[in-house]
Amino acid sequence: MNILFLSQSAQDVRGAACHTLPGLTSTRGLRSIDAAGSDVVCVCTGHQALRLTDEALERMSSVLMQTGAGMVYSDRRVMRGGRVEPHPVIDYQPGSLRDDFDFGPLVAYSAKAFAEAVAAMDADYRFAALYDLRLRVSRRHAIVHLPECLYTQTDSDTRLSGQKQFDYVDPRNADVQKEMEAACTAHLKAVGAWLPQLNVAEDLDAEPFDVEASVIIPVRDRCRSIADAIASALGQQADFRFNVIVVDNHSTDGTTDIVARMAAADPRVVHIRPERTDLGIGGCWNAAVADSRCGRFAVQLDSDDLYIAPDVLSRIVAAFRTRRCAMIVGSYKLVDFDLRDLPPGIISHSEWTDANGHNNALRINGLGAPRAFFTPVLRRLPMPNVSYGEDYAAGLAVGRAHTIGRIFEPLYLCRRWEGNSDANLDTERVNRNNLFKDRLRTIEIMARRHVNDR
Repeated sequence: MNILFLSQSAQDVRGAACHTLPGLTSTRGLRSIDAAGSDVVCVCTGHQALRLTDEALERMSSVLMQTGAGMVYSDRRVMRGGRVEPHPVIDYQPGSLRDDFDFGPLVAYSAKAFAEAVAAMDADYRFAALYDLRLRVSRRHAIVHLPECLYTQTDSDTRLSGQKQFDYVDPRNADVQKEMEAACTAHLKAVGAWLPQLNVAEDLDAEPFDVEASVIIPVRDRCRSIADAIASALGQQADFRFNVIVVDNHSTDGTTDIVARMAAADPRVVHIRPERTDLGIGGCWNAAVADSRCGRFAVQLDSDDLYIAPDVLSRIVAAFRTRRCAMIVGSYKLVDFDLRDLPPGIISHSEWTDANGHNNALRINGLGAPRAFFTPVLRRLPMPNVSYGEDYAAGLAVGRAHTIGRIFEPLYLCRRWEGNSDANLDTERVNRNNLFKDRLRTIEIMARRHVNDR
């Protein structure tokens, strides 16, 4: 078995012909690789040497040969702070379109699949070449996950998961993200899941509503923050009627009493305590939107968070009226519990464009906040009854057949604190969340292919 081992920094690996190639992320770099005479091309993207097990390359290579797969990746062990821990990863599927999908720093390609994909590359990328390579390989070959720890990696990134998740919207990475979007768009076109720009004008006044807008706050056990959130919603200044629907999902810490007191003091607060005990955040949203007291536009406010100014609700409704769209997505600012700024600051999702945002949404892991929906559309496209990714699923479904509008200025203070459910997730939870969103994308790709086949 002839194995070509490519890495960005010098590494000597027994049983392989090793080459250092700093430009692995560029199309030019990949085109410079001569894989002739090789059976397997291993690519190491880390800048630190890996400790491979004795069987690592043989195992990956044999699976490639036995299955006819185009690419193989594996679990690994990670050294953090002197401790070595297993780091499992998730299975690849058609919806695993994230450019930050965790393959680990070592993958192995069939030399034939590698050469075919590189030869077909028709864009000159500086940053997105490996992403383009993986997508091209996935169109014609299987990508196989080996649930075996075949090497050890030293992890120097000690940040919490809640901090890492915003890397892809960091403005410093804008050039990288534009290339990634171009590669993903080309892939969606190749697999029949790309949709042209949508300019659907909603008939916003086709149905009567008693109030123009409802602020929706699902909550469970947030006695420290719920009063602030409700007060922020009630403090909105608008020339239309609005209410605040709080779906109290069987709180046990005093949250219920706080909401009840505020509802008694202000008739605009609608306190819903569902009979069902199996609701996630999505199920709470569905309960609020299905309620006859819900307004024409349903506007998000999480129980931890605050609107940034008293005109937010008016701005969102004005955007609906101007754009006549089915969904509005704003921008938010990260702060701590005491409202001090946190990096990276404003999360604007400025990568969104009217022409391609609904396609690029399949590449990224979120759409931004606060999210607001034209209520009749959300009633037809309810959220999945889960507590992670429910809003992302709704955004993908809405974007398939309706127009989504954007407000790029911050409307929302997103408070990050130790009580946040996603402040510091372990590997198992991160994997479970990513697997779920990949599955949502797989379903959405199937749905969009179905639209295009009609």
